[in-house]
Amino acid sequence: MTGRHTADEIGFGPYTVLDLHELPEDGKGFELEDGWLIEVAAGARHNWIARRLARIIEAAAAEARASVLVLDGGEWEISTPAGVRKPDVLVLPKDVGHAAIVDERPKLIPGTELLLAVEVISAGSSSERTDRVRKVREYAALGIPEYWIIEHQPEIRVHRSVLEGGSYGWETAVAEGAEFVADLDADKSIHITFDPAALIEY
Repeated sequence: MTGRHTADEIGFGPYTVLDLHELPEDGKGFELEDGWLIEVAAGARHNWIARRLARIIEAAAAEARASVLVLDGGEWEISTPAGVRKPDVLVLPKDVGHAAIVDERPKLIPGTELLLAVEVISAGSSSERTDRVRKVREYAALGIPEYWIIEHQPEIRVHRSVLEGGSYGWETAVAEGAEFVADLDADKSIHITFDPAALIEY
């Protein structure tokens, strides 16, 4: 992502959710942070990793018979204290997803409804600090139970954090060649396990 301005430099910006949605393709390439439009720059590798992770979680959820929806692509919008974020992968209760997809109410999914948010890091980009620092605070403030960060350069590493007393506690990162294991709380516990290397398999 590349910010047109930063809130620290200028203050709260002039843009709203309506401005975001008036952009070409409903503002799919932008997030809204403190009133500023922040461009989302995601490449093929980044998108593939998000897609692969979403499929892994989706398969685990199906095996657990959990009533959740797993979404990827960075186009699904959630409301946060800063404005609008578009996690690379998100998990939410199926009834919340039904309301957003079928009834289009609300078009902006309340961030408080998420069970998991995942961001794929674009190393060296202007969004890296946002994903590692700013979104950690925002997602914790929303009460999202888990936040994962995926690094893919120079190697694939998965960082898992679980909400504890209002802030995230980070587990030891899991690199390719090892086994990442997580039990995600939903209506039924979802047991997720994979080698991070699987995220770039083709």
